[in-house]
Order: sequence, then C-alpha cells, then structure tokens
Amino acid sequence: MISKKIILHFPNRMVDQPIIYLLSKEYDLVFNILLARIMPNEKGVMVAELSGEKENYDRGVEYLKRQGVIVQLLSKGVRRDDQRCTQCGICTSVCPTGALSIPDRKTMEVTFDVEKCVACSLCVDICPSKAMHVALNKSGELVLDELI
Repeated sequence: MISKKIILHFPNRMVDQPIIYLLSKEYDLVFNILLARIMPNEKGVMVAELSGEKENYDRGVEYLKRQGVIVQLLSKGVRRDDQRCTQCGICTSVCPTGALSIPDRKTMEVTFDVEKCVACSLCVDICPSKAMHVALNKSGELVLDELI
C-alpha cells in the first residue's frame, strides 16, 4: 500500500471531466481531497492524498499524464527558508494540520513536517520574516521543480 500527497494541475479542457471518479473506479485508488481550485474553462489545481496498491498508483499516475494532467509531489511545492526563520512560532497558531509545530517547549524550535502540510498557505501570510512560502510562478501556479 502506498499513500502520497500530490498536486494535480488540470488543463482547462479537462476540468469538466470525471478524472477522479475514473481513478477511483478503474485503478482502485482512494482520494482524500485536501484543497481544490477548479473553475469552468480555467486551469484547475487539486491537492490530494492518493492511496492504493503501488502498481495501481503507478498506473493511475500514468493515466493522469496521458490525459494532460501534470502531477507533482506536494512536498516539492512547499518550502521553508531556515535561514530566514526567527523561530517566533506565529505560524504554528494558524497551521490547521500541525505541519508547523513546537514539539520541545524548552528549545521553542519550530519544526516543519512536509508530510502533514496541505499547502493552504496560511503560514505564508502570517510569517513576519517571510520564511514560509509556496513556490509560485508569475501566473500564480506552483513551481514544478519535481514532477512524478
């Protein structure tokens, strides 16, 4: 069994297609949709956790690629600049998943668990030192530095 958080970038011609339904039905994959921005006649972005048998997962990802969907690992789109971080902890108060936390109250060091992050960007907006960011290009899309 495999489970990965991924970002799906749908071309505008695909946003009205039953892609998720087909992945579930044809490839026996389970989806947990964490975030979605899909509008008619526009590009769509979905952040989801995709789970299933490794063979089915690989076949499902290949199906997405054949359909023109760009697939990216979520952890590659979210970043923290450790040199800029002042360990103020403000980000931990808005993180809905606990990806940003202070596990040791003696050191008060902020930890970032990318596996828990859903790229909601609440930490980006509140960070006074601008240490947290979601890598976006000029069009507001996630930077695709590592594709699956």
